[in-house]
Amino acid sequence: MNLETYTAIDLEGEVIQIKNTWDIFSKNGEAIQLDFDLLTEDRTSEPIPEGVHVINKKNIFIEEGATVLFSSLNATDGPIYIGKDAQVLEGSLIRGPFAMCENAVVKMGAKIYGNTTLGPYCKVAGEINNSVLFGYSNKGHEGYLGNSVLGEWCNLGADTNNSNLKNNYAEVKIWSYETDRFAKTGLQFCGLIMGDHSKCGINTMFNTGTVVGVSANIFGSGFPRNFIPSFSWGGASGFTTYQVKKVFEVAEVVLKRKDLVFDDKEKKILEHVFELSSKYRNY
Repeated sequence: MNLETYTAIDLEGEVIQIKNTWDIFSKNGEAIQLDFDLLTEDRTSEPIPEGVHVINKKNIFIEEGATVLFSSLNATDGPIYIGKDAQVLEGSLIRGPFAMCENAVVKMGAKIYGNTTLGPYCKVAGEINNSVLFGYSNKGHEGYLGNSVLGEWCNLGADTNNSNLKNNYAEVKIWSYETDRFAKTGLQFCGLIMGDHSKCGINTMFNTGTVVGVSANIFGSGFPRNFIPSFSWGGASGFTTYQVKKVFEVAEVVLKRKDLVFDDKEKKILEHVFELSSKYRNY
């Protein structure tokens, strides 16, 4: 890349910068507002269906093909954006700022608080607050997710819960790959940071400020440690290495369900992550 071929553009105002993983959720409300303004400028929303209770209608935008059934949309504190072919099922309670991308699904009776984004093809239920789910990740059942980030192709088992506040109300520290130690976040509320392709079983409990790497599989009773390296298999009682061959087998099945192919490029990426993260797995 030759930077000399580019033209500098002067920008007035502040720039939203992602310097740390926790910035993804802590700055999400501001980002949703900016995206909403950009995506909806000079456009008209699809009609809000009958039976949907709305507050601050002008701050709600529904794309073509989206379905909203007998739910509550409160855009008092920020915009609500519902993407193309997305579905909000009966009895859902949603407060802005909130964005759901194309083909995402909010299941019946979900309670979603502001500063939350659902990536394309995500499915969610239960209670969610100030969290970002990247594409194809699911929290499909009851349980709480707050001040958290899920990468792509993650899945949380039924009744999975995370803590986002320490019992002593102290500042949360989380694992930093940059320094290889726990770093101060400056936040009182900080939940779960989970990498791509990671999953957990039913009734999993995550402590405040837990970092889970890529392609980890967590299950069992009790609280697992608050830093779980990539390609870990187990829980509070201990971990073993989740072998790459097994990871590939699951990924192929998961992507196939969405009519996608787990190709050689994706395999090479995961193999590289496996090697990079080997120093953290002492089992």
